[in-house]
Amino acid sequence: MTEAELIDWLLTEGVAADLRLLSRANALQELENVAPVESIGEKLRSIDWNRLLLAGSILARSEFRRPCEAALLIATSAITLAERGPTRDAAALLFEQLSNKQAVLLAQRRDEVGSGLDARLGVGARLELTRTRLRNSVVLETSGRLMEVNAFQRSFWADASDGESWVSASAPTACGKTYLVLQWLLDQVRANRARMVVYLAPTRALVSETETNLRSMIANLGLGTTEIQISSLPLTDEYLAMRDGGPPLIAVFTQERLHLFANALTDEMKIDLMVVDEAHKIGDSKRGVILQDAIERVVRASPRVRAVFISPATQNPQTLLEDAPESAARRVVESDAPTVLQNILFARQLKRQTTRYRLAVRRGDEPDEIGILNLPDRPIGLRKRVAFIAEALTGQQSGTLIYANGADEAEKIAFLLNQGSRKDTVDPELAALAELSRKGVHQDYLLAPLVERGVAFHYGNMPSLLRAEIERLFKSGKIRFLVCTSTLIEGVNLSCRMIVLRGPRKGSGNHMLAHDFWNLAGRAGRWGNEFQGKIVCIDPEDEDAWPIGVPRRARYEIKRETDAVLEEPEEILDFLRKRANLSMEEVGRYSKLEQVSSYLISTFMRSGSISNAAFAKRHDPVFVTELEVVLAKLCEAIKLPTALVARHPGVSAVGMQLLLDFFGRHPGEPEDLILAATEDDEAINSMMFVMKAINDHLYPAFKPDGLIYGHAMTVQRWLRGWSLARMIKARIDNLRRNGKAVVVQQVCRQTMEMVEQTARFAAPKYIAAYMDVLKIHLNSVGRADLMRDSFDIGLALEFGISTKTLLSLMELGLSRMSAVALYEVVAVDDLDKNACRDWMRANAESLEGAGVPAIIVQELRKKLLGETP
Repeated sequence: MTEAELIDWLLTEGVAADLRLLSRANALQELENVAPVESIGEKLRSIDWNRLLLAGSILARSEFRRPCEAALLIATSAITLAERGPTRDAAALLFEQLSNKQAVLLAQRRDEVGSGLDARLGVGARLELTRTRLRNSVVLETSGRLMEVNAFQRSFWADASDGESWVSASAPTACGKTYLVLQWLLDQVRANRARMVVYLAPTRALVSETETNLRSMIANLGLGTTEIQISSLPLTDEYLAMRDGGPPLIAVFTQERLHLFANALTDEMKIDLMVVDEAHKIGDSKRGVILQDAIERVVRASPRVRAVFISPATQNPQTLLEDAPESAARRVVESDAPTVLQNILFARQLKRQTTRYRLAVRRGDEPDEIGILNLPDRPIGLRKRVAFIAEALTGQQSGTLIYANGADEAEKIAFLLNQGSRKDTVDPELAALAELSRKGVHQDYLLAPLVERGVAFHYGNMPSLLRAEIERLFKSGKIRFLVCTSTLIEGVNLSCRMIVLRGPRKGSGNHMLAHDFWNLAGRAGRWGNEFQGKIVCIDPEDEDAWPIGVPRRARYEIKRETDAVLEEPEEILDFLRKRANLSMEEVGRYSKLEQVSSYLISTFMRSGSISNAAFAKRHDPVFVTELEVVLAKLCEAIKLPTALVARHPGVSAVGMQLLLDFFGRHPGEPEDLILAATEDDEAINSMMFVMKAINDHLYPAFKPDGLIYGHAMTVQRWLRGWSLARMIKARIDNLRRNGKAVVVQQVCRQTMEMVEQTARFAAPKYIAAYMDVLKIHLNSVGRADLMRDSFDIGLALEFGISTKTLLSLMELGLSRMSAVALYEVVAVDDLDKNACRDWMRANAESLEGAGVPAIIVQELRKKLLGETP
């Protein structure tokens, strides 16, 4: 019998019955209010653990997921269910064989296994354990220290450290990808293999998290800013200092910030290493083209750059290496090995018993019933069903995450949770978070009373400081229930013990696809924090909730948004032929085609052809030739400099030319075309004029025209440095003056969305293009003197700043919420970073008395004064 045949026999016959029992026993662990369908404890006492652990050691030798998962099930069960003593020690050795030292450390922290494991082993076992640990270790180049890793991490370290390869790394959520990559990145910088690093993350939340993690790692190494600089602002000072011999720089950017950075340097940048996190987002319909353009822009500016792509479990990670320079070696590192058990549980209502639910764990293709869940109250309505099941299963524990299809639903589900908690004994940290909610958003924002009873909600448009504090207190267990939206799929590393969901959707009503479901499921049972996670799927047989059933494990297929569009040749060719004559309403309806056509036009203008572009080799040569002819004809009418077009990815050169033509026809004075300064009396009217011109000639970004005043007011207040709380209050006051009904929660959500979608996305993208095109026009009419050269509208809108003091505060690492809160009590608007620190030293003791929330004061002390909270 071969090893493969032995493994197959073990799974199908040898220990199949034992594995089924262990699966049911593990699924029942840490669940409250569940009556088991049978006495599992008696059966567990009859298990031959020695036989099972021997089987586990054989299964662990496989490279395939199913046997590794079975070995992990055996190890986890033995270390949590077997009697203390040699059996649990053997389970720890099985974890070590699975290159899962994190699970052993977790067992020791929880006192499931006694310390001093090595000393209790015989000589042979100790030698074998030493060999295993050495095999599952990597060497830090700068210190020579060994760091224990799992199999995926070991492969990544080996392939990424050769100094010249492009690497695409793909593995399931919760296997330690990001942590390992950051460790490797710092090791590369400290070994002088990279002085300028760009780390691209798809969202501001992930940028903030990565920046915080890097700063923490650097502090743990005993290093300071004089050894390694970390920045998330697209400013050039630190880059220029690095180039002139200063400390290495790690810039953590979104793709939009990378373009701002490149624009500020006019593409004269030398980048040694580029890391692209959540790289599968290159297929995103809204921002995938901007990410692809950012990657290509780095490669054009730095042809010898090394690139590392990180993505969750994907079908085709090699796709990301297709555009690597011909001279670069290409390496794929992928793994499907589990690090934590993840139990998919089904909750079905018993017929005509509204408070009783049948629980089953999915094994293979069939659900295996494990018990009956009893609810204390009747769950009338779907929201109550989700909330009551989550609360009953959680009991007095913490770490339960509930998935909601949208911000409004998240708030309403959260309101149903934990209503019986005592409010006379609010934890001080929860009270501080409630204070931040009331002062930073609105006095009546629903989050405040909820966090006081250990419940919170979480969605993408919330201020970053508020969201980060929610995540921290959820991880610590003080927030017991967290209701979240699809933001959690975007890469935020938030782990939990259990996820509860029903009919999950992503985006505007789209049912969640399998890869996103498993990306979300990966948050349950984060490696090193839990032995296992539970994903509770409610009403799995309801076709409205689960049209294709609860998804099977699946890998994400990476496909660039540009390639997806180019696979429909006639559609893109027809759009390009008509583009010059399309109305703005039609352009808006074909936003996906507009994004990709902008990329194609920019590529053609830069090279005079697309035949040698990287994407061309992936498509039919006949189509590429026809596409080139259409692009050549379209570009004949474009008189803009190629460099200007390259500065604005996703903005059509056709639209920018139409805007330039409009400027030439405008009957008024040139001054009328310029965006007025925020302090100008005409600031709102000027902003409305600019937005109307963009709607009519560039892209319908601020439609309908009837809402332009609201867009203009939001952007102006954002630029003036207004806090979110002040913007919300002003909007509520305006509604009341006009006799309109006010729903505070709705106004809060709408204002956050306007800030995110208008002030931080549409406005920087299109107003920056407007200003650049206007500069061309003013030069042509001899009025270049009218432009403020030092003012970068894109940067100002990205961060919501218009003064040097605000910019300095954000350069020091403050969130915008904290920077604005401090700015509101600082009388001077032109302070540099050192002056901001001096002001803080002189006034720190008075801030809470001035009404600044305690959490903001804590961030100010940490970032400006270097104090440890």
